[in-house]
Amino acid sequence: MSLADITPPYSSSSLIRGVHLDRFRYHHAVGDMWPLTWANDGHLYGGAGDNRDSPMNIWRVTGEPRLGDKTHVIDWYLDLVDNCPLDPTIYCNHPRVDKVRGLKPASMLDIDGTLHLAVQSHNYGSDPAFNRQTNIEGWIITSTDYGRSWKRDATDQRKFFSGRVASCHFLQAGRGAVAVDGWLYAYFPGASDDGNSYWCNGDYVLLGRVRAADVLDRSAWSFCASAEPGGVPTWTPDDGRAVPIFAYPRMTGENHVSYNPGLGRYIMGNYSFIDDDLRPVPYHQDWPATSMRSQLTLFEAPQPWGPWSLFHRDDDWGTYGDYQPSFPVKWIYNEGRTMFMVSSGSYDDYNFTVQRIDLEV
Repeated sequence: MSLADITPPYSSSSLIRGVHLDRFRYHHAVGDMWPLTWANDGHLYGGAGDNRDSPMNIWRVTGEPRLGDKTHVIDWYLDLVDNCPLDPTIYCNHPRVDKVRGLKPASMLDIDGTLHLAVQSHNYGSDPAFNRQTNIEGWIITSTDYGRSWKRDATDQRKFFSGRVASCHFLQAGRGAVAVDGWLYAYFPGASDDGNSYWCNGDYVLLGRVRAADVLDRSAWSFCASAEPGGVPTWTPDDGRAVPIFAYPRMTGENHVSYNPGLGRYIMGNYSFIDDDLRPVPYHQDWPATSMRSQLTLFEAPQPWGPWSLFHRDDDWGTYGDYQPSFPVKWIYNEGRTMFMVSSGSYDDYNFTVQRIDLEV
């Protein structure tokens, strides 16, 4: 393998010409994943994984970063809302799912005051040659009181999402909002060689959509079946016929996408793990002996399906290999030129990590 194996096959952005990442990174709470949504009550809500003796818990983020403050004091706080929305003894009984830590928060979306939490069940891999954390099932639970209680049977755990669409990541378009064209979109990481969904080092991303009123009806979902650059996509109810809207073989993560209203662009953060010889190596290949190193790549597109253009690349991201980058729409300022990236990572970064990014456009 060579450097070409970790080079994304996308041209550079003609809109975003430069990127400055602040040298300060702020940390709060513990745990990882941290998918976030901007709720109708004005706060951010999200989930953490593997935290407080629970595989998954729910948090509220109040306040926001302070712009232009030379002391780098921040005005946001995290409050635990629910430490265990799903009991692993009940929801980790699939034979392929880890019995103790087999639940993760994939994504969250506020739809007119109701939180929709996309959950995924998983194991920690079974392939000695390329051992990736595997997503088995995905489903949605809901809350009408901002995470204090949940309707756990809002969808059928066994019959909603599985295979390469097991991991559902809602597009974040704004406060209590769906996408700008009236559809609710979601992204699904998949793999070409076996049709599974993986937490890291996958091959591509699929795109699904549904009307907001029908989000809990699996039969109402459709998937992008063609997405030529600059063209109008076609849609199919059969996820088996879905085609990638983003592809980066063995280097695609569980990507989050947010709409930047100031730029009129969709922002995608991608991550995957590499070794010191710049070869793709999954996080759980030989953990913790594996080199803790990850690549961050950032992309922008004029439509939810692309075409994607690269505007930032870092081949040694974070302290020990960070992951799950996202850009809360609430924390986008200066006509889209300032964003705050939320991520997590290993060891020192195994928490809610926030870093300011300023764009030259």
